[in-house]
Amino acid sequence: MHNSTPAIVFQDIEKSYGPLKVLKGITGEVRRGEVVAVIGTSGCGKSTLLRCFNRLETIDCGLLVVNDIDLSQPNFTNKQLRQLRTQVGMVFQQFNLFPHLSVLENLTLAPRKVLGKSAQESTQLAGFYLEKVGLFDKASAYPEQLSGGQKQRVAIARSLCMNPQIMLFDEPTSALDPELVGEVLQVMQQLATEGMTMVVVTHEMQFAREVAHRVVFLDQGVVLEQGSAHNVLSNPHSERLRTFLSRLNR
Repeated sequence: MHNSTPAIVFQDIEKSYGPLKVLKGITGEVRRGEVVAVIGTSGCGKSTLLRCFNRLETIDCGLLVVNDIDLSQPNFTNKQLRQLRTQVGMVFQQFNLFPHLSVLENLTLAPRKVLGKSAQESTQLAGFYLEKVGLFDKASAYPEQLSGGQKQRVAIARSLCMNPQIMLFDEPTSALDPELVGEVLQVMQQLATEGMTMVVVTHEMQFAREVAHRVVFLDQGVVLEQGSAHNVLSNPHSERLRTFLSRLNR
């Protein structure tokens, strides 16, 4: 399933906001074709770690290499940033769709502007990924005409239009009504089956258990436990993780 070169390598990375240290020397890796679920309580550093992976946040120290691009080098260039953003897709809690653009226009904008694809090629690409997320019939709709689950599926399709090698998901279902969560997780599960490298910050433990190859439990800016999804979620070693899981299961 995985080849030898990791998709993401991070060693002793730290991140602070003023006096608040959010990441406290975190080390790990994500292998190609692997799905890693990052779990933990609010404020433990999950989203910050994820945002560092596509340089929405910069690390203070340590080593961070994503898809063979060294994000920790001091002379990181805008050209490298553009390269990174075409290779790493990100899906947020809030869908971040342009409200004044149709679904199709939302999907074709970046391939045309960033990748230099023609209008015809961009439209074909958008159609392919809208079909994949089950929303081909919504191409001419506007975001306000969609449900939350549909908006999130459009956001995933938009990221896929950039042909990324890695997908980052920051609690993609947390803003959705419970009955809409399943349709988004189903799309993510399909991507995992197809071998997409994915890092998913989530509170959906069933998804983590069934889809993730590994789970990383963050607590107060450090990795407290990590391992196979089964081991971490079924046999937690730390009291902190046992407490966290028991609260979610109530």
